[in-house]
Amino acid sequence: MPFRLRHLQHNFELGQGEFAIGRSTECQLALDDPLVSRRHAVLIVGAESVVIKDLGSRNGVVVNGMRIDTSRILLNGDRIVIGSQEMTLVTWQHDPGFVRRRSRTGSQTLSSVLPARVVAPPSDPTSDISKKIDSFPLLSTLADKALALGRPEDAERILAALLAEILREVQNEQALPAEIVDQSAQYGVRLAAGTSKGAWVDYVISLYAALRRPCPATIVDELHSVLRKTSAVDLDALRTYVDQLRARASEHGPADRFLVQRIEGLVRLAALK
Repeated sequence: MPFRLRHLQHNFELGQGEFAIGRSTECQLALDDPLVSRRHAVLIVGAESVVIKDLGSRNGVVVNGMRIDTSRILLNGDRIVIGSQEMTLVTWQHDPGFVRRRSRTGSQTLSSVLPARVVAPPSDPTSDISKKIDSFPLLSTLADKALALGRPEDAERILAALLAEILREVQNEQALPAEIVDQSAQYGVRLAAGTSKGAWVDYVISLYAALRRPCPATIVDELHSVLRKTSAVDLDALRTYVDQLRARASEHGPADRFLVQRIEGLVRLAALK
């Protein structure tokens, strides 16, 4: 995925490696600005991602209006301010007139990505979910990096649109591989833990309620831990899910009956919030 850094009327192609920004003429982008340190920041460019790192500058690095602590993964369209200079990261294809539109999900709340009560609208018949699912490995790798850097909001921004699409497909009874659903739930739990948003717990419950089956044991165990740290969840939706599982009790084997009991425990935990 090629990247460019747009500054004023110039587009700098970013090859893999380090791209230094500062006042020094030894930097790849030398800025004549008294607010810029000699070696202010560096872009660490990989095949599929770009990370910006502040090199201990005097005035810091601002991304999308927020000063970063040390480093941050950049997405297409992110605005970077160094000193008084503004620049933008863009991805590009070989067509020089093509610039991808940036997904703005990171600046939205989860409720603006997932409709109220986490009930997704009908699928777009023109969408190709298989192509979107093919992007899961790349997006999850970027999200993992963001989580490792202590940036759960970045991970949320990276994954929210795809996770919403997967929920939409499941709620519309489109057959998806079980491992994709379980992976989506796993990231829902991780985002709930990282952001403390109960809406991501709601997301996980909505996935398995649509499938009419208990959450896997690993997901249930993690939900027990996460529920103690998240904001209020949709208790009514959780109770409805438990009632749904109880109604199908005759279909459950011993393992599933145990899972249902564990999920009932989630209701009691959520009621304490």
